[in-house]
Amino acid sequence: MEEILNQYETVHASDATIWFKAGKVEDFPTNRGGCIKYKNKQIAIFNFTRRNEWYACQNACPHKMEMVLSRGMTGSADDIPKIACPMHKKTFSLVDGSNLNGDDFKIATYPIKVVENEVFVGFAD
Repeated sequence: MEEILNQYETVHASDATIWFKAGKVEDFPTNRGGCIKYKNKQIAIFNFTRRNEWYACQNACPHKMEMVLSRGMTGSADDIPKIACPMHKKTFSLVDGSNLNGDDFKIATYPIKVVENEVFVGFAD
C-alpha cells in the first residue's frame, strides 16, 4: 500500500517543469472535485468557485488508500481551503496537504494555472 503513496509528492509552482493540460474550465464541476490521470497518478482537481481558486492534490486518501478525494466535500477551516474524505471525513488542507484533524496523514498538492479557459496542473516529473 505504501508504494501507492510513495508516487505522490507535493510540487510547488516554482518547481513545476511540466504543465499538464487537464481540460477546460467547464470540464470540472464548481465547488466539487474532478479527477484526471497523469502517468500512474490520479489527481483530484477542485474548482473552488466560492473562493475563486483552483486546487489539485492526490486522489488517494492516505488513511484507507482509496481513490476518493475528488469526491470529497470542499470547505474551509479557519480560512484554509480543505477537502474532506467522503469515506471517513479526514480533512486535508488544499494549500499544503497537511491533515487538519491532527493525524499523521498528509496529502501531496500540486499547482494549478488557468490560461485562456484551459486548466493546467504542474508536475516535476
